[in-house]
Amino acid sequence: MQIQKNLHYKNNTELWQEGSSKNITFIVTKDCQLACKYCYLVGKNEKERMPFAVAKAAIDYVLDRENDSNFAYESVIFDFIGGEPFLEIDLIDKICDYIKQELFRRNHHWFNSYRFSFTTNGLNYDNEKVQTFINKNKEHLSIGITIDGTERKHDINRIYKKSGRGSYRDVLRNIPLWLNQFPNNGTKVTIASPDIPYICESVLHLYELGIHQVNINCVFEDVWSEGDDLLFEEQLMQLADAIVDKGLYHDYACSFFTEDMGKPMDCQLQNQNWCGAGKMLAVDASGNFYPCNRFSQFSLRDKEAWIIGNIRDGIDNNKLRPFLTLDRCTQSLPECVDCEVAEGCAWCQGENYDAAKTHTVFERATAICKMHKARVRANNYYWNKLYRKLELEGKREEFEQNKKQSNDIIC
Repeated sequence: MQIQKNLHYKNNTELWQEGSSKNITFIVTKDCQLACKYCYLVGKNEKERMPFAVAKAAIDYVLDRENDSNFAYESVIFDFIGGEPFLEIDLIDKICDYIKQELFRRNHHWFNSYRFSFTTNGLNYDNEKVQTFINKNKEHLSIGITIDGTERKHDINRIYKKSGRGSYRDVLRNIPLWLNQFPNNGTKVTIASPDIPYICESVLHLYELGIHQVNINCVFEDVWSEGDDLLFEEQLMQLADAIVDKGLYHDYACSFFTEDMGKPMDCQLQNQNWCGAGKMLAVDASGNFYPCNRFSQFSLRDKEAWIIGNIRDGIDNNKLRPFLTLDRCTQSLPECVDCEVAEGCAWCQGENYDAAKTHTVFERATAICKMHKARVRANNYYWNKLYRKLELEGKREEFEQNKKQSNDIIC
């Protein structure tokens, strides 16, 4: 009967998407070929790599507690990050094999309700071992390659750590292979102050490459210069004109344009925490547990790591408790709570902690405030222009029935 139950699960590969998912992150390496200028990982190095024994102990700890409230989720996403995760493909392959074996052996309810998730710089995507891993696990994989747009935008920030050379062309050669294997996956684009002038051309370039879903976010750190918000708004309005005038909205999506963004928020009805820190679990090479990888030491500029346990002693719920009480109101300034365009304004709990004046997660960083407001103005422009066009063509109702929704990816 147990085998029959598992075979039934095997025919339901979409189960992981239904309901809630637990995110478990393995920081398999702190090494990377690149030294991206906007990267929040300030402690990257070539020495710290996760031993398999640590990963195995973390997996056993989690799977032993199937009914524990910390892991009582319908499905699970195992994230592998670095640095660049595919530098440790042998380790990752061994970890994933062990996860699959244990889920089956234990008849765990996550069996076939799991995903292995990666965001990669794409440089060694065509590596033989990486491709073997993909072919072996494709039905349970989500892989995003980061390409920031045109060559001149991408190469402003995404440079090799040793030579300082831009990485665009080396990433570009692997995009066709990636899209052939994962045609519905999107890319994540990061915006910092120096590359704002190239946003419009970059999104259109990614569309030309065949990437239909472009997810973009501004860095949460305080890197913005005077006038960045106005230039940002101008670029987004140019992008809006191009998408609407060329009819690209039929087949392409950009997370900067989200219809329900930029509205007041009800602190009772819409008081959920934007960030998932505390509901996630990250483990590093030493076996320490964190509420998110942003709370590990190599992610923090000014604060000490926020460790909530380890593979030997388990999770200390007292150290986790603050994250369970976080919501929009408990961590926001009055002007944020009362803001007329608060809907869609994001935050990163790790950056909140790192930027706070004290050792707290209850102080919201507001460095992107002016950028969010600029985005709201451009977003309103986009939707007003689009709906005017659709109404003139008599196609608004049809569009609303079939429109593509862009998923915002933060952090």
